[in-house]
Amino acid sequence: MSLDTFSTTVPRLKRPVIGSASLSVIVAFYLVFLTNRTFWAKAIDYLGAPSFALVLLAIGLFALFSAICISVSVKYLTKPLFILLIMSAAAASRFMDYFGVIIDVDMIRNAAETTGSEAGHLLTAGFITHMLVFGVVPSLLIALVRVEHRPFFQKFKWNLALVLSCLAVFTSVSLANVRTFTAAIRGHRDLVATLNPVTPIVSALSYILASGEEKALAVQPLGTDAHVVAPAASGKPRVTIIVAGETARAENFSLNGYDRPTNPKLATQDISYFTDTSSCGTATAVSLPCMFSVYTRSSYTHTKGLATENVLDVMAHAGITSEWWDNNTGSKGIASRIGYTSFSDINDPRFCVNHECQDDVHLDRLGAWLDAVKGDSVLVLHQIGSHGPAYFQRYPEAFRRFTPDCRTPELGNCSREEIVNAYDNTVLYTDYMLSAVIDMLKVREEKMAGSMIYMSDHGESLGEHGLYLHGAPYFIAPSQQTHVPFVLWLGKQAKAGIDQACLAKEASEPKSHDNLFHTVLGLMNVATSVYDPSLDVLSGCRANAAS
Repeated sequence: MSLDTFSTTVPRLKRPVIGSASLSVIVAFYLVFLTNRTFWAKAIDYLGAPSFALVLLAIGLFALFSAICISVSVKYLTKPLFILLIMSAAAASRFMDYFGVIIDVDMIRNAAETTGSEAGHLLTAGFITHMLVFGVVPSLLIALVRVEHRPFFQKFKWNLALVLSCLAVFTSVSLANVRTFTAAIRGHRDLVATLNPVTPIVSALSYILASGEEKALAVQPLGTDAHVVAPAASGKPRVTIIVAGETARAENFSLNGYDRPTNPKLATQDISYFTDTSSCGTATAVSLPCMFSVYTRSSYTHTKGLATENVLDVMAHAGITSEWWDNNTGSKGIASRIGYTSFSDINDPRFCVNHECQDDVHLDRLGAWLDAVKGDSVLVLHQIGSHGPAYFQRYPEAFRRFTPDCRTPELGNCSREEIVNAYDNTVLYTDYMLSAVIDMLKVREEKMAGSMIYMSDHGESLGEHGLYLHGAPYFIAPSQQTHVPFVLWLGKQAKAGIDQACLAKEASEPKSHDNLFHTVLGLMNVATSVYDPSLDVLSGCRANAAS
């Protein structure tokens, strides 16, 4: 039998045929009910189940999504658009359902500015399996079928009738229970924020538009009148080390009353610990630039932060040397105009694996840097700190004190006890690092007047309220993500002019990232019109404060 004869005798497999409107309704059903577990869990919680309002919500959203899908079911675009929607929804549902995060503009920005190694911790076997089941398989089914489209004018009339009908259902359902829905949305803003894939897509588009506008921003000078009021009476250079912490939450610091000894070394140092400190945001891309900016949290925006110089620039105007050492995902533009070192780029094999380093890398160079200081200087050490979900990679074996600890970034494979143990080990390691910085400054007090400030950029959720990691919108963020540790150590010279009883009182009062900018200016004795003494935690405690 010839190949031609064989091909004519074996029937071809026929691809299933489906109308574009029918496929649109199926995709809408899939998106609404199979990729929105978090949304429906919240809806059940806020509206009650079973309830008439919940049924109406389901009908209304299904009608709305159907209208949207039918509207975009244009020939040649139907399959690509539907596959894009499904893949986007699958990815978003993984992070919302698994970690409890909300994918807003700040979360998109944080993801866009992360490193490959950091992102790799989220691309686990569980993520891949989820994407295969909820993204790839339905996308392949869409690719397999043959979509049948009506002639243009007939399709236009038919689709218009369907869309209007769906919108009529949505409107009727909404009006039928408008008071309940309005109350739920006003009282629980996180409900709409978890609607998938609407919120993630809108957030991504908003981020793209904002990024385009931000590229045209020109940085405006700040504090150009800055100057050092007077050299230190001792003739020693003033040196302030700012340790920008990562993902450290105050709740797990024994300095803050935690029942585990996570700060054994700092407890022996003569430090001030500020017990009630709030972060500017819940993700590095927001909090870090806000920390170093002149703006308070209430007035800060990402655009204003990019368009205005920060405290390190003011230092430069005053003739003070500033540097930034980075062991994280970059300075977020803060160090664009000063000396900058990236340990990820150096990738020292003693401390780093695949361009991700433990924080000992800072200590390795700090002694030599301090010995080379000639004049007033500020150095920022940007930690990787307690960044998850791979907490176990943030500390050496010697700091594996709390066990059993979670040894994988796949947090679902660990008990909550194991997750907390791993996290507490990261805090223990940070405690060691901060104490080591203080000790390095102490042994050089004959040569310099040193100080150290430690503030974390934001906190972390470890399963409370079903949330993990960080990045929740501030209006719903739990205290675990916004209550951060703040440690201040003053050397002999800086401490000499401070009323210690006053400082102890200050340390017990509410503080925030708003205080960093002005406290650094005060420590470095910099006078400028942008300095606000009311936000300098030491201003009211200086011996000459009343004069």
